[in-house]
Amino acid sequence: MSRKIDLPTQKEMNKLHHLQRLSFWSSISMPQRLTLGFLSVITVGTLLLLLPISYHTDNPHHFMNALFTATSAASVTGLTVVDTATHWTVFGQCVIIMLVEIGALGFMSFSVLLFTATKRRMDLRSKLMVQEVYNLQTLYDTQSVFGYVIKLSVIIQIVGAALLAPFMIHDFGWQRGLFFAVFHAISAFGNSGFSILPNGTSDYINQPIVLFILALLIVAGSLGFLVWRDLLWYYRTRRLTLHSKLALLMTGSLIFGGFILFEITESNLAFAHELSPVKSAFDTLFMSISYRTAGFTEFSFDQMAPATILLTIILMYIGGTPGSTAGGIKTTTLGVLILQTNAALRGKKDVTFAHRRLPHENIVRALLLVFVSLVFLATLSFLLMISEGKSETYGLEYIIFEVVSAFATAGLSLGLTPHLSTFGQLIIMLAMFIGRVGIYTVMFSILNVHEEAAQYRYPEESVIIG
Repeated sequence: MSRKIDLPTQKEMNKLHHLQRLSFWSSISMPQRLTLGFLSVITVGTLLLLLPISYHTDNPHHFMNALFTATSAASVTGLTVVDTATHWTVFGQCVIIMLVEIGALGFMSFSVLLFTATKRRMDLRSKLMVQEVYNLQTLYDTQSVFGYVIKLSVIIQIVGAALLAPFMIHDFGWQRGLFFAVFHAISAFGNSGFSILPNGTSDYINQPIVLFILALLIVAGSLGFLVWRDLLWYYRTRRLTLHSKLALLMTGSLIFGGFILFEITESNLAFAHELSPVKSAFDTLFMSISYRTAGFTEFSFDQMAPATILLTIILMYIGGTPGSTAGGIKTTTLGVLILQTNAALRGKKDVTFAHRRLPHENIVRALLLVFVSLVFLATLSFLLMISEGKSETYGLEYIIFEVVSAFATAGLSLGLTPHLSTFGQLIIMLAMFIGRVGIYTVMFSILNVHEEAAQYRYPEESVIIG
């Protein structure tokens, strides 16, 4: 005798599929979610830049143009294979600057913005992702930190655009000038280096005020949101966190040290004698600030001394502050390594700064970051030398400069990027992607690393070092 079987309804099947999707998403680690989210932003940006409305149809355009530009914009790098000012239409430029905005603030910011706008409470998963994006130590008041980040970013960019507007409206008219001001305010705050000026920021080489405004926006973006919160709340708390103290000390030292060294390396160049002492000093200061994180340039690198190129590589590798719009290994990483070196040379076991002792985990993390990043850069440089090394025009320094610039999301170029092969472009895109998402995030995404308590410890034995 046959038995009647009750098949599930369509509603029940949809519910089952929904639960399966939720189960899959919940099984993904936080670093994996950040990586996938960033990839989705790049994918959407690429599709938008492939639309005919995004580029001038009289220019040759293909998929790699869109993919490379979207990756560069979302990673706030600024490296390009086509000219941003002439290849893209106003719509395409708007897509680029929106990708820069998303990349600067972190794509999670815009997801969490929905919670704030709809007055919904953030769940634990969302708080954990915000903590990962902004390098927070704890989950305490995560939503208020996010609200502060958005408000501060919007205010700084509006003020920057308002300060740039009179100069650019004077040069390009109301409509174009206002658009240029907004575009460059966002680009400078995001430390991206994208420019739609006819000749880039070199158009304002003789206007120190414009360069000074751009420099302030770059510093504001590269300091990090947590440092800004400490500074703005100082009147109430009367204290700065150890992170903020070290970040401010290292940032100031790098700006001042870069200024002095650039003055030395570029003192004999022809263009230095064509400018007044004040303008020359402002241009050098702008170089020290922009070359480390942003990528805006006043002069062609063909004019630069080899010592300047080496100094630029070092500054780009260091980058900005954690939780900021800048890349690199970060100023605090360098600060921790300097403090560790100083303590070791003095025979001290503890690493101290501002009457505080740094935990051993900080030092290990800094050492691991430097080691892994150097191995990563060496590997990518080796691959580029294989694919692009046959060119007699672009030698070793071009390849290393380009790889470090991409990884540090600085966006400076010696001219190699537009001439890269498809494989070379993929290598640079990988460097930009990992540089923005973070080596730890990508590493933990691939390896799915999680802490395990050791059940036993081996006997200790030393090896000879040095």
